[in-house]
Amino acid sequence: MLVSTETLAAHLNDPDWVVFDCRHDLKDFARGGVVYAAGHVPGAFFAAVETDLSGPKTGRNGRHPLPDPAKFAAFLSARGVTDSSRIVAYDDMGNQYAARLWWMTRWIGLRGAAVLDGGWPKWVAEKRPETHLVPPLRHGHVAAKVDAGMVVRTDEVVKNLGGSGLVVVDARAAERFRGETEPIDPVAGRIPGARNRFFKSNLRDDQTFRPAAELRGDFEDLLGGTPLNRVAHQCGSGVTGCVNLLAMELAGLSGSKLYAGSWSEWIADPARPVARGA
Repeated sequence: MLVSTETLAAHLNDPDWVVFDCRHDLKDFARGGVVYAAGHVPGAFFAAVETDLSGPKTGRNGRHPLPDPAKFAAFLSARGVTDSSRIVAYDDMGNQYAARLWWMTRWIGLRGAAVLDGGWPKWVAEKRPETHLVPPLRHGHVAAKVDAGMVVRTDEVVKNLGGSGLVVVDARAAERFRGETEPIDPVAGRIPGARNRFFKSNLRDDQTFRPAAELRGDFEDLLGGTPLNRVAHQCGSGVTGCVNLLAMELAGLSGSKLYAGSWSEWIADPARPVARGA
């Protein structure tokens, strides 16, 4: 699920490897395309978070609703992905957008995706090859085989409020979790009963993932024996929650799910309760 910069550099000319640049900025949607054009890993395709990795917004389904699975499969297919491809995703903001693509490939039935450990910053720091050339589209084939069990819906979260049937893990920073500040969404706070695990807690200073044993200990302390298939990850819009999900998988704690709508979908209905404070 992780690929080192050294390993990726050794496979830049391997036709079975397909690389995706997922750089993005929640406050400047154009930034990803701009920095991709200025330089990227040779052969990497650009995956736009707002369009390629998200579906249409209705005002009630969050800031990054999941796209139509067939459309996402078609996007991958047009870039050479097949069931046997080794997919590598990277970004420059703590693996959050790369993890979103990683999770989405698993959601539609692929198991060959990985995140570039350390992402673009590590690649650049090591003076690895860069290019501004956009690779031509390639012929691949992916048929979406969606695993609906990987996703938790809002009605399931509502149903389990105050109970032990579902543990929600919020990947946002602690001050957002407590409702002290909210730089993106119109309402501050959290889902009642949620537990906080800031997604950057999984990373070292260089944005590589911490050792699996450390991650496992952290999550076991946080979850306290909760069955893994009753753990739902959320964040603001179903992006950074994927980093926590990936970290659990790396730690050998498989089976947790994603609440894809997350906080931005939760607050779309003012009747849903909001918690604040420590």
